[in-house]
Amino acid sequence: MKNNLAVVGATKDESLLLAKRIVEACEEVKGNEVVVLDVASVADFADYFIVASGRSDRQVQGITNRVIEELAKLGVRPLSVEGYEEGQWVLIDCGDVVAHVFYEPVRSAYDIESLWMRARRLDLVRAA
Repeated sequence: MKNNLAVVGATKDESLLLAKRIVEACEEVKGNEVVVLDVASVADFADYFIVASGRSDRQVQGITNRVIEELAKLGVRPLSVEGYEEGQWVLIDCGDVVAHVFYEPVRSAYDIESLWMRARRLDLVRAA
């Protein structure tokens, strides 16, 4: 990655690669219902949203930890990580790629995928 702080101003291909690696990290620790939204055509602040969920606040924190570890391997540090202590909705802001890790009931309540329903869904999730 070009920028070791976050992927800001990255090419679409670089952002997509980062999104794929975040999806893989979520799947490695059993993140549920991982969804990738291509928000570039409906938002000017990001290219991709990754949405995943865990069955407990501890699993949400574990998924977040794994994502941050994977980012570090790529030399990427998130601009910010919000909500980690509570483990209900963690936002990992990597600039052009933003990951949302929810506790399942909180994800249902906010229904972020419906809020971004105009965004195209990408199939980056590996077959189980």
